[in-house]
Amino acid sequence: MRTILVVEDELSIRSFVCLNLRKKGYEVFEAETGEDALLVFKSQAIHVVLLDIMLPGIDGFTVCDEMRKLNPTAGIIMLTARTQDEDKVKGLLLGADDYLTKPFQMSELEARILSLLRRLSLVAEKDMAGVLISGPFSLNSLRNQLTNAGLEIKITPTEACLLQFLISNKNKGFTRDEILDQVWGTNYSGDPKVVDVNIRRIRTKVESDPKNPRYLCTEWGYGYVWKE
Repeated sequence: MRTILVVEDELSIRSFVCLNLRKKGYEVFEAETGEDALLVFKSQAIHVVLLDIMLPGIDGFTVCDEMRKLNPTAGIIMLTARTQDEDKVKGLLLGADDYLTKPFQMSELEARILSLLRRLSLVAEKDMAGVLISGPFSLNSLRNQLTNAGLEIKITPTEACLLQFLISNKNKGFTRDEILDQVWGTNYSGDPKVVDVNIRRIRTKVESDPKNPRYLCTEWGYGYVWKE
């Protein structure tokens, strides 16, 4: 059974989301505050976190950052009434896998959860073929483990899936839409800029000079390529 942690301070929204997810067969945990969310996250094996940004006490951005430090393999979808691009980018840079703006349809939320679980499963299935090696990098996506010359780099499940796709097709460029289809799924209905933000986030982890990348490069006017 997949476990989901719903972090939302508005009782009506939290109850509605939890009820519908339980009907779908998920095991659901609830938290009203960021502090409570971290306590549950530490004590339970959580697969996906639905995380509101505007919370009493510590906010969702801080919770997201702490959760990523505790467990980089969990999936995180941020739920918020905020629509500004800078808030979306901030959440994704802190390690969120996806972003859904309120108000939302339950069917859309369920689709995002399934898409995220699909990415987690896809990483595990492809990893059975073995560890990917490229230059000084070694990627074990089943464990969300990336090393550079033997030194471990912490990555999220989405980053692992994205790296797996690009490294498996090294020296071949892909458009943003092609990457979306392969990593997020053909039915993904979120902001396509999620690709750019994840590329930016990965570069800060793998490049000595993220502004002048050596490996995860931009093909101007086209898309992105992993070069070896």
